[in-house]
Amino acid sequence: MGTGFLEVVTITALGGLPIVGAKITVFSGDEILYSLVTNESGITEIVALEAPPKALTLDANFDGVPYSVCDVKAEAEGFVTVTIYDVEILDTETSILPIHMSPALEKGEAVDLYTPEHNLVSDDDRRMDVPPEVKIPTNTRVLSEVIIPEFITVHLGRPDREARNVRVPFTYYIKNCASHEIYSTWPPASLEANIYCIISLTLNRIFTEWYRVRGFNFDITNSTQFDQMFVEGGQIFQTIDRMVDQIFNRYLRRRGHLEPFFAEYCDGRRVTCPGLWQWGTVTLANQGRNALQILHHFYPNDIEIVETNNIGGVVESFPGFDLRPGMSGPAVRTMQTWLNRIRVNFPAIPPITNVSGIYGPQTEAAVRAFQSIRALGNLTPNGIVDRATWYRMSFTYSAVKRLGELTSEGIIMGIGRTPPTEIIREGARGRSVQQAQYLLNFISEFYPAVPGVLQNSLFTSDMTNAVREFQRRFGLNPDGATDIIGLNLHKN
Repeated sequence: MGTGFLEVVTITALGGLPIVGAKITVFSGDEILYSLVTNESGITEIVALEAPPKALTLDANFDGVPYSVCDVKAEAEGFVTVTIYDVEILDTETSILPIHMSPALEKGEAVDLYTPEHNLVSDDDRRMDVPPEVKIPTNTRVLSEVIIPEFITVHLGRPDREARNVRVPFTYYIKNCASHEIYSTWPPASLEANIYCIISLTLNRIFTEWYRVRGFNFDITNSTQFDQMFVEGGQIFQTIDRMVDQIFNRYLRRRGHLEPFFAEYCDGRRVTCPGLWQWGTVTLANQGRNALQILHHFYPNDIEIVETNNIGGVVESFPGFDLRPGMSGPAVRTMQTWLNRIRVNFPAIPPITNVSGIYGPQTEAAVRAFQSIRALGNLTPNGIVDRATWYRMSFTYSAVKRLGELTSEGIIMGIGRTPPTEIIREGARGRSVQQAQYLLNFISEFYPAVPGVLQNSLFTSDMTNAVREFQRRFGLNPDGATDIIGLNLHKN
């Protein structure tokens, strides 16, 4: 047997707040393996667990399951208890388990999540073609430019079935898919090629508005018959976590085309397809081919890897060079400002008392602390702000600032326990609509199934959908209309 590792991260508000002092129980059947408590950054210590030998994950002819599983329960005062079953553990790898915990409506509230078999050992079919029951509209539209979104809405089922939607950060979605589509023990060039496919396929769905133009209220499904595998509550492997942070804004396209390439893929062992064969990438990587050479083996030779700095949620693009101690300038000042705001939510980061734009010892200590907080990304705590660290800081700053602005805006608007009582529905406009939009956005930060809305005082169809999702989540009649009371009492 080999040894794998597990680290649990407890967060709320879509990663904007850590949950401190959460009780974490790691168990298998009736046996408790570890009892842990999260620190001030919402993270547990790393624990060791048995796993089958790494060599099995590299053998395309092995018919068994090359990983072990464990179960994890997270409990915290005032939050819904979450139990995740069959968390995957790979030999030599660290499984990072981010557990999003929502505020509890009543004492004892709990939710169970089950991790299905890894896609490489699953019996599910994969074809990634157009759903035959959905007629392609003649007015299919595409966006005007490729944007890396801050969030993506995932439908937890086939597009023709009733299922929940979840809204998750884009980078988490890519990491989650990759961790359940391929093994993180594969050679780096193989991992990189597969991750480019996952990113490109995802961006193609978003860019072409594939599902939304067909009347659906989500961007992509987690059905491997139509898209790719996303597991609600699933673990992320450390190697994949680090690689995605480096390449999340790169994707495939054909030379002369604007749209991201629909990078169809399959395992290449149980199922073959016209696109990339996942197991085949391992063979090619072992032959010394790089990621682009691997991609050219499966796709047309005019496939290229492109990068975009058009990233949603990013306050400022990476300056193009690493920031190191001794340097100075506007980029250093920007980073210092970010860190001082982030530390309000993550106090393990020491303060920078002089935001001068000079990268001194205080700034270096703050950077190293940020890089050490696993809830904020899998970064090397070396005090150097490379592109991965820069973008992770920007994403985190955006998240904590948005949460603070929502709280501040609620105070400014004077929302209390005696809200307006008139019924508002689609087509309404005015202050009551604005208050309801604020409340929906606040709730959305803690309950990802409730989509955020544009706060413009107009009750649009998007707001109707958000109200319905809220009503479903809290056991109300999903009629899309609201008197605001339910929203307001929940916030308070």
